[in-house]
Amino acid sequence: MGWAYYALQVLAGMFALFLGILLLLTIVLFVMDRIQTGDAIRRNYPVIGRFRHLFSTLGEFFRQYFFAMDREEMPFNRAQRNWVYKASEGKGNTVAFGSTRNLNIPGTPIFMNAVFPPLDDQYASTEPMLIGPHCREPYVAPSFFNISGMSYGAISKPAVQALARGARRANVWMNTGEGGLAPYHLESGCDVVFQIGTAKFGVRDEAGNLSDDKLREVAAHSQVKMFEIKLSQGAKPGKGGILPAAKIDGEVARIRGVPMGKDAISPNRHREVDDFDGLLDLIARIRDVTGKPVGIKTCIGSADPWFDLFIRIKERGVESAPDFITVDGGEGGTGAAPMPLIDLVGLPLREALIRMVDLRDLAGLHERIRIVASGKLVAPGDVAWAICLGADFVTSARGFMFSLGCIQALKCNRNTCPTGITTHIPSLQKGLVVGEKEKRVAAYAKAVIGEVETIAHSVGVAEPREMRRRHVRIVQDDGTSVQMNELHPSVLLGVEGLARARGHKRFEAALQRLGET
Repeated sequence: MGWAYYALQVLAGMFALFLGILLLLTIVLFVMDRIQTGDAIRRNYPVIGRFRHLFSTLGEFFRQYFFAMDREEMPFNRAQRNWVYKASEGKGNTVAFGSTRNLNIPGTPIFMNAVFPPLDDQYASTEPMLIGPHCREPYVAPSFFNISGMSYGAISKPAVQALARGARRANVWMNTGEGGLAPYHLESGCDVVFQIGTAKFGVRDEAGNLSDDKLREVAAHSQVKMFEIKLSQGAKPGKGGILPAAKIDGEVARIRGVPMGKDAISPNRHREVDDFDGLLDLIARIRDVTGKPVGIKTCIGSADPWFDLFIRIKERGVESAPDFITVDGGEGGTGAAPMPLIDLVGLPLREALIRMVDLRDLAGLHERIRIVASGKLVAPGDVAWAICLGADFVTSARGFMFSLGCIQALKCNRNTCPTGITTHIPSLQKGLVVGEKEKRVAAYAKAVIGEVETIAHSVGVAEPREMRRRHVRIVQDDGTSVQMNELHPSVLLGVEGLARARGHKRFEAALQRLGET
């Protein structure tokens, strides 16, 4: 028994040493908290006041796993995340017993199933759509659901690789975001939309101005199908992109054309564009240099200023129009943005999208300008709703981040993303295995497309873009629902529709302003 007595003595000694160190540490922290003047809680409640910050930090994670109901969280709830996770794993997304969605919340869409829907062998299927009919190299886009802009630098190398390979598998396009064209965008062979931000990353000269030579270099890649001029984004309208210095390594600096060690801050707008004439001139320049479709991305605060764009297009001719307009809702996401902008500025997509669609259609440009909807659209119902409003395409960023394994840790701006998606720390990137995640990306895209086609089949149309506002009802404040075409009549019904628009007070001034006769 001597060895047991000796072991107990050693353990007792170690425990006493531990208590001594703990007591000493407590005394040191007590003194530090008492003499510091920056935190009143720690000064009044030394040591234990430190737990307040710890619990506040951990609270967001405990709520996600233990306390919040399936549909309570923001910006995305557990039900939304779980749908994406299951879809990206290729698992069945059937549920039992009944819906957990509260159908009495104002704004909830309810799709109107047909009395005699098409038979199963008449299943709705997606048709390709032409973008840029007046370009030397128009683009026939195969899918209505695609990957929104996430730049290399904001997301990691393996994240870009997995997204690009998944896009190729699912036959959808991938938007580069404003960070320039990385080799990882091209290595899979997927279709690429090159975004030109206000800082012109990837296509700028040494002075930071747009370079025609750099544009030609990018356009020379056959995979680059279109160019998107980013005017603003929903998460931070009026503010340029923000890439913290911690996320700028040598390769990111080279691709963007920026120095290391400094935050990469984009201007809040394009310096050479002061009005819509300047914007149309820029569109024409890029389209002429590249020969490919050119569109714009914007978050709108009001439809009123945008009348002038369509008036200028009518004056110049339809060839001058942007080939597509991406409408980003104020609820859009980003890696870093000031809270007042992310919370309070910019129309939500439910209001912005319908305004832009109506302006385009009132100007008679329905077949000329394609509308792309973006902003918190991650599930099939969201995508189908946007198409019913008039969107030709839908893009998602955060949906595809969830397909990569994002857990909504809210650390995108800190370079400490635990899933390896938005970090450049090699040890964290190892968790993102490209060969596995590309399958999840593709499975998620195919699941969304397939289930939107299911909704289209249920409402009785042969192709998702044939869904109209009359196919969806919107829940009102009193819990009842109203057909969307009664709330927002469309002008796409020929003479009858135009007459209805003229009789609707919302369109009277618009028609006069756009010169309709």
